[in-house]
Amino acid sequence: MVSTTSTTSARNGTWRNWGGTVSVRPAREVTPASVDELADAVRRAAEDGLPVKAVGTGHSFTSIAATEGLLVRPQLLTGIRRIDREAGTVTVEAGTPLKRLNAALAREGLSLTNMGDIMEQTVSGATSTGTHGTGRESASIAAQIKGLELVTADGSVLTCSEKENPDVFAAARIGLGALGIVTAITFAVEPLFLLTAREEPMTFDRVCAEFDALHAENEHFEFYWFPHTGNTNTKRNNRSAGPERPVPPLRSWFEDEFLSNGVFQVVNWVGRAAPVTIPAIAQVSSRALSARTYTDIPYKVFTSPRRVRFVEMEYAVPREALVDTLRELKAMVEKSPLRVSFPVEVRTAPADDITLSTASGRESAYVAVHMFKGTPYQRYFTAAERIFTAHEGRPHWGKIHTRDAEYLSRVYPRFGEFVELRDRLDPERRFRNDYLRRVLGA
Repeated sequence: MVSTTSTTSARNGTWRNWGGTVSVRPAREVTPASVDELADAVRRAAEDGLPVKAVGTGHSFTSIAATEGLLVRPQLLTGIRRIDREAGTVTVEAGTPLKRLNAALAREGLSLTNMGDIMEQTVSGATSTGTHGTGRESASIAAQIKGLELVTADGSVLTCSEKENPDVFAAARIGLGALGIVTAITFAVEPLFLLTAREEPMTFDRVCAEFDALHAENEHFEFYWFPHTGNTNTKRNNRSAGPERPVPPLRSWFEDEFLSNGVFQVVNWVGRAAPVTIPAIAQVSSRALSARTYTDIPYKVFTSPRRVRFVEMEYAVPREALVDTLRELKAMVEKSPLRVSFPVEVRTAPADDITLSTASGRESAYVAVHMFKGTPYQRYFTAAERIFTAHEGRPHWGKIHTRDAEYLSRVYPRFGEFVELRDRLDPERRFRNDYLRRVLGA
């Protein structure tokens, strides 16, 4: 689940993220139209002693992109640079929104292998924070990167891949904005394929009992549990030989727009005004969508419109710890006075080799908790985080959490490797901010 766009007030120069959790007034902004312009802006910021951060669409709920120095907007650094069909790659400018990339690839008969469930972010913002979907073998968007170009702290342009600057490549695919400003990304792509999605309600107890089998039997499995109920909605996506059978337009509008966005917005307004109604609303919401099966191209199956605004925390726990984590979360909600109107989202990922990936070196399951924007969330998130960290959970870099470098160095075996690389590439901390100081240390 996630965002659409960042917002900036032209009146006072304040930048705000989509979730409304971060606002900042940078000293100045720049919208470079080329890599050379960006490199020059970084050098000038260094001369003036200003920190530098790039922002995408404001999807992150943390202050990972916030700065009171130079704010770089990448919206002119967009578009596909080249497609190499023989190598199976596409090189794209860093400010390109995922939705534009997905549509452009489809027109070329190509697709990413896996993606998250929304596509409003820029490619650099999504990868730098570890955006992911769900997959048995196919991992996060960053794990599909074959090459990177970034402007480093001295204004030089560095390219990296498995063969060129491999130590930078290992870390910069999910670089948190700490190693430089990504200007272009080369993704692995494949010929366009079809996915059949099977969506159906299932009880919480059944999902927990059959989770290992559901994960093993499906290329992409995920589900949503509705707090205050014993109900979930499950989704299984698997490759298909066709034919293409998309959701009929009227049904798609009714279920994906009217129910999942319009009606859901209203019931959250009601729940925020009268929290006592939330458990009853949850019982109705968890049964609102009926089972359906459809077949379509990947981005039309993986992604969904998300227009109801919220705040979110998400942790990756070892996959074998998922069921215990969920049962503890459910028991916590049931024993507490909390009233939670948003479903809990559960996905998986295989282990990868990216230094600070939430799936680095271990098979992972993701548990995401949400609260409607404007509703107090701290008590719920604090209780959930206590459960997640008891299972050595790793927080999503772009979603709310309270962990610091001391904790993170314990759950990431290669944490020190990332910090040493940062010391080498950015010794004066040109790309610093308070968030990076907390999660990476001074």
